Amino acid sequence: MSKPHAPKGSFCPLWRKDVSKVCHTCEWFTQVRGRNPQSEVVLDQWGCAIAWGPTLLINAAQEARQGAAATESSRNVMVGLAANAQRERLPKT
Repeated sequence: MSKPHAPKGSFCPLWRKDVSKVCHTCEWFTQVRGRNPQSEVVLDQWGCAIAWGPTLLINAAQEARQGAAATESSRNVMVGLAANAQRERLPKT
């Protein structure tokens, strides 16, 4: 699959040329598919991997927060189950 040419008008700081002339030859010109973590808009775009960095970092942070929340929720369920089991084992007075 060949890379498309980037739209004219932007300047590549690495190549020091218009992006439409160089991006399709650059290894960092990458296709990203998914959802924008800030707006939830579906993405299917080509762009510079360096330029995608902040968006991907935001997405990684969001995924880490969701994973931590799921872990905490699971822990809370297990603590509740253990407490109930312990209460059932104690002799009733």
